[in-house]
Formats: sequence, structure tokens, C-alpha cells
Amino acid sequence: MLRISVEGGGCSGFQYKFDVEHAQAEDDLVIARDSAVVLVDPASVPFLAGSEVDFVDDLIGASFRVVNPTLRHPAAGGGAPASRSERFLIPMRIAT
Repeated sequence: MLRISVEGGGCSGFQYKFDVEHAQAEDDLVIARDSAVVLVDPASVPFLAGSEVDFVDDLIGASFRVVNPTLRHPAAGGGAPASRSERFLIPMRIAT
């Protein structure tokens, strides 16, 4: 299962964190589609509400793409909402 959480840090004050989990916590939000299962902790749910997550594997590498319509654009002083087409790539590295 993939756990997505939001932590302090990064340009806008928050950053996405991705972990592979073998068990879910009792209070996790569980999102299942096809064979994919995503876990979100309760503290991260408000920051990820309305977001779309996709896995992309292209020439520059494999990554998760998060489209978050509620994200405030850092270049606009944090005041302007990001456009839906704005993409944030988070590299995925899995130790073998």
C-alpha cells in the first residue's frame, strides 16, 4: 500500500511524503481503485482534499504526479491558487 502524507517544509511550507506500508492504521483514509491502495493519515486529509495522484513512468524517470487544486502558488506569494494543469513531480525511489 502507498501512504501519502503532507509534512512541513518545501517552498510553499509543505511537502508530500510517500512511503510503502504493509498495514494500515485504524484511523487512515483508505482509497482503493483497481489494484492500487492509498493510505492517508487524518492530519493530511485536509491538505490533499480534491487532489489527483498518478504514477508516471517516462524518459526522465518514474514519479508520482500530484495535482492539488487547493495548493497556493508560491511564486504568487502564496496567495493565488495553482491552476489544475500545474503538476508537481515527486521522485519515487524504492530500495530493493
